[in-house]
Amino acid sequence: QDKLLAGRIRVAVCGAHLAGLPLNHQLTDRGAHLLARTASSADYKLYALPGGPPQRPGMLRVASGQGGSAIEVEVWELPASELGSFVAGIAAPLGLGKLELADGRRETGFICEPCGLEGARDISHFGGWRQYLASH
Repeated sequence: QDKLLAGRIRVAVCGAHLAGLPLNHQLTDRGAHLLARTASSADYKLYALPGGPPQRPGMLRVASGQGGSAIEVEVWELPASELGSFVAGIAAPLGLGKLELADGRRETGFICEPCGLEGARDISHFGGWRQYLASH
């Protein structure tokens, strides 16, 4: 909240918006900069969504004990005035919600609607989108 008051907001990304990947320009073109490379808590599953290009993943929070994993994420900071146009460009079934990081903090970040997982492949065991892309 202190960052929002300062005119900036943090957004955690897990897929095509990661540094060097096809949609990262949607952050950098808006004046965003990378704050941290970290991971989510171990309560998420990562799915390769059908469709593209670009290929995109979806993160879904699961109940403890339901086979979740820590997923690699990057936390970016962008001007709060740019958030609306950034959100407007996010294609369903993805959206922004609260994501729990490994250290227990909650940040605004990419989440996936459960109905969007039809035909998606569970890739949680890779631990992140980059590792999945490198595997094939």
